[in-house]
Amino acid sequence: MEKFSFELIAEDKHTGARAGLFHTPHGDIETPIFMPVGTQATVKGLRPEDLHDMGAQIILSNTYHLHLRPGEEIVKKAGGLHKFMNWDKPILTDSGGFQVFSLSDLRKVNDNGVEFRSHLSGEKLFITPEKDMQIQNDLGADIIMAFDQCTDAKEDGGASYAEALEAKRKTKLWLERCYKAHNNPNQMLFPIVQGNIYKDLRAGCVEDCLPYAKCGIAIGGLSVGEEKSIMYDILDFLHPLLPKNQPRYLMGVGSPDCLVEGYARGVDMMDCVLPTRIARNGTAFTSKGKLAIKNATFKEDFTPIEEGCDCYACKHYTRAYIRHLINADEMLGAELLSIHNLHFLIKLAHTCREHIIAGTFKDFHDKFMAEYKITNRF
Repeated sequence: MEKFSFELIAEDKHTGARAGLFHTPHGDIETPIFMPVGTQATVKGLRPEDLHDMGAQIILSNTYHLHLRPGEEIVKKAGGLHKFMNWDKPILTDSGGFQVFSLSDLRKVNDNGVEFRSHLSGEKLFITPEKDMQIQNDLGADIIMAFDQCTDAKEDGGASYAEALEAKRKTKLWLERCYKAHNNPNQMLFPIVQGNIYKDLRAGCVEDCLPYAKCGIAIGGLSVGEEKSIMYDILDFLHPLLPKNQPRYLMGVGSPDCLVEGYARGVDMMDCVLPTRIARNGTAFTSKGKLAIKNATFKEDFTPIEEGCDCYACKHYTRAYIRHLINADEMLGAELLSIHNLHFLIKLAHTCREHIIAGTFKDFHDKFMAEYKITNRF
């Protein structure tokens, strides 16, 4: 069997939802899937054993941050990310393009690549598509991302059509160069569909990506400030245009409602820093919406974060105790909420998969969305 392949197991006849099996050198991934983010080669506050216990099948690390420290040379000497961080399942590294995009005051972009200053030291650095491929190759992830240019959401005063068109042109140019520079059969390169909120640019970018999409394609430039309804509209538009026989990765999206709505539109893979970030702020995901555990309401609440949840935190601790930890700035509080939030999203993805296979996803989707309290923006 090829080192990478994708099997489409089931499709929901009422929505675009799909269930599949993504084969990689470090194991199979059951899709749809939520992927915890380990930006600095660690999911903040958690051990690999914690991630195994909650059913994580793949995690992410960040090329930009690992390039700055400890440096890809050290990771390579350690035997690659898997050995460096003691994780034996698949790993995905993003290209760092989004992080560079977020450094708007510290970067200059041209056809050759991006000049930027390290947010740590102020050192001037230059990343080309070829350099990006070399860094990701040294890091040794199973799935790597093409170097691309992301643009701001238009309604937040972001990119004009002309700016999004220019970013699309660079994304295509850089993808071609990434593909030529990439020569590791143990890594699968995902091209990234950009185009902002402009459907003709999105369609054109899909066409640009198709020749380079061998076993996976990513959707970038969403959840960057636009309303969720706009993201869903773009996903609806892209669904029939994307390869059916390859996994589809929606980058940087990870609230519970977005998972369910994204899967309903044919997305197979999602990731986000949100579950651990809000955990550090004392907030938990539940099936009814977010819960601010740090609030005084829960001072004498001796129930679990969510009744019926079988995560480690809910099985052993109460809202009152976790609230105490958060308000006392004890690390365990953020750790327990991180465990709960990641477990919640991983289990939600697995539940969606079961309903897709059973043919009951539409009913599950409608019930979940009716009960979950959502916000319009990310």
